[in-house]
Amino acid sequence: MRFSGFLSPAVTVILFVGCFVAVPEVVTAKHGGGVTRHYKFSIRMKNITRLCRSKSTVTVNGKLPGPRVVAREGDRLVVKVVNHVPNNISIHWHGIKQLRSGWADGPAYITQCPIQTGQSYVYNFTITGQRGTLFWHAHFSWMRATVYGPLIILPRRNESYPFIKPYKEVPILFGEWFNADPEAVINQSLQTGAGPNVSDAYTLNGLPGPLYNCSGKDTYKLKVKPGKTYLLRLINAALNDELFFSIANHSVTVVEADATYVKPFVTDTVVIAPGQTTNVLLKTKSPAPDAAFYMLARPYFTGMGTIDNTTVAGILEYGNPKNLENAPLFKPSLPAINATNVVAKFSNMFKSLATNKFPINVPQKVDKRFFFAVGLGTNPCPKNQTCQGPNGTKFAASMNNISFALPTTALLQSYFFSKNGVFTADFPDSPLHPFNYTGTPPNNTHVINGTTKVEVLPFNASVEVIMQDTSILGAESHPLHLHGYNFYVVGQGFGNFDPKNDPSKFNLVDPVERNTIGVPSGGWVAIRFQADNPGNDSYHIVHT
Repeated sequence: MRFSGFLSPAVTVILFVGCFVAVPEVVTAKHGGGVTRHYKFSIRMKNITRLCRSKSTVTVNGKLPGPRVVAREGDRLVVKVVNHVPNNISIHWHGIKQLRSGWADGPAYITQCPIQTGQSYVYNFTITGQRGTLFWHAHFSWMRATVYGPLIILPRRNESYPFIKPYKEVPILFGEWFNADPEAVINQSLQTGAGPNVSDAYTLNGLPGPLYNCSGKDTYKLKVKPGKTYLLRLINAALNDELFFSIANHSVTVVEADATYVKPFVTDTVVIAPGQTTNVLLKTKSPAPDAAFYMLARPYFTGMGTIDNTTVAGILEYGNPKNLENAPLFKPSLPAINATNVVAKFSNMFKSLATNKFPINVPQKVDKRFFFAVGLGTNPCPKNQTCQGPNGTKFAASMNNISFALPTTALLQSYFFSKNGVFTADFPDSPLHPFNYTGTPPNNTHVINGTTKVEVLPFNASVEVIMQDTSILGAESHPLHLHGYNFYVVGQGFGNFDPKNDPSKFNLVDPVERNTIGVPSGGWVAIRFQADNPGNDSYHIVHT
């Protein structure tokens, strides 16, 4: 089910708790040790050409990807977003905890009304206790296909990285390009019940690269100097797909995940799920080789249906490009599309620094436990309609066999007008009908369509969530993103979670801290967090 794979309405559980230069950045007076930084986002249509196809595209400030937002830990960001396009829109600051500023988080109809045509909204929040690579993106339908950009949080002044100071820092954003209008793609999928048509290309910093037809000139080139250390800030802003990434004849050292430092480890291949960020150190060769090197990314996928099984390419170059005209161009070897073993091995490499300066606070005891079985099911086809899901049904994402149904009154609106009955606090803590989740799938694949069911958590409760993949319509990885919090990944494995034996293997010493994690294909993942951020807000298993 990927970040936005085979979809009817997205699975969303609401938790209630009791490169590119922006135009222009203005820094105002200091406050509480930080400064206030002002940005302006103009949402505008712009004709953009990729793969020899031109189309009117929703952009921020006319850029694809959008402008880079830079701040330091402790700074306040004030971003005015003005909507000049026909679509509603909102902006999510993916990974920002939004302490006491939940209204700036971005999910339309939940923490704010969408920004309508001709209107504006000012996001105003302080970055507290965070530093590293995050990103921002539209949080309305599939607008994020083209509305996204990097959010770089530098350490406080006079503080350093817990690794070697890089010679240069480079954002690398992965995305997707659709020749069609992405809004038309998802609307057709919701109408027919089929999986959405796949993208026509992946992109690297907005460019598909030379391995696609009519795309040679649209290639990102990273020019480097020999013997230097570069910090690559990898961001997977793709709608749907987890990606393998590799640079020919080069290894990288992973030093950060989702804006939290990790124990460094070396790898030839990076696996990055939609919504995840990964910082890696690249040490260039010395002396400069008389060669160029492909930087390639392509998908990891194990599920049903079609996939954009293509490869985006950028080029790493040393020295003067004129000297490389007849030089060899090396290509890395990427894992097979379904290399689950590679993904699992890579995921298990991540450990928090867990030092005095960068401590962790993983809950040792648990107040509230959840077991969520996630996967794909089906809805019957409405009368007088032809559907294109399995056996003439509609695909439906579900959690504990409940598929989210949009209410007629928004949650935010219900609070504003003091309306009752918009949501019910009865989302099941575990499946109502347990089964062999990764074994032979059940004959009945129909889901229950729930209006907005929520879990209500006491303030400061220690929470453990087990996310269990299911094989109902084929096992596949399910990226999970939690708004308003980071969480600790204390365990993961294949098959069905064993509540008697698996918890004894949990890592409660130095588990990685993230805001997005992939539930393993045919397996499970266990996370823990402290529910100490009132008003923030939901987590998504998949997005539409």
